[in-house]
Amino acid sequence: MADKKKKKTDKNPIGKLAAQNRKARHDYLIQDTFEAGIALVGTEVKSLRQGHASITESFARDKAGEVFLFNAYVPEYGAAGHFGHEPRRPRKLLLHRREIGKLIAAVRRESMTLVPLSIYFNKRGIAKVSLALARGKQKADKRFADKDREWKRAKARLMRGKG
Repeated sequence: MADKKKKKTDKNPIGKLAAQNRKARHDYLIQDTFEAGIALVGTEVKSLRQGHASITESFARDKAGEVFLFNAYVPEYGAAGHFGHEPRRPRKLLLHRREIGKLIAAVRRESMTLVPLSIYFNKRGIAKVSLALARGKQKADKRFADKDREWKRAKARLMRGKG
């Protein structure tokens, strides 16, 4: 008798999502995305696995030739006792030297912003940050994007009705 093992199909291709910045795609025009590791302490990892983190107001910036994530809120882990962590401390992002150079040059030269899109755990269980090189949208650009999205929804609704 041959045992057939069922293959697991993941609905989410990047793994378990810990935090997501939903406003980023609305507020910024995304040029390029990067995957970066993030230097965390043990209690931060446990808190992220619970999924209570927030990166809505966070951003990344260079500091002495390295890239750090600022203003990301990772709440304290309840069972840590007095060995906890600071919730809004700057966290170092782990990137290759070439990627760091490319990001810093784009931010300085082209007045772009580094915006975290999500924090997730990959298939190996390592915390990663999806980082976007982005340019801020003007109010008119946001209105145009909203109008375009509404038109696509209406068009899809009409096409379903004609079926």
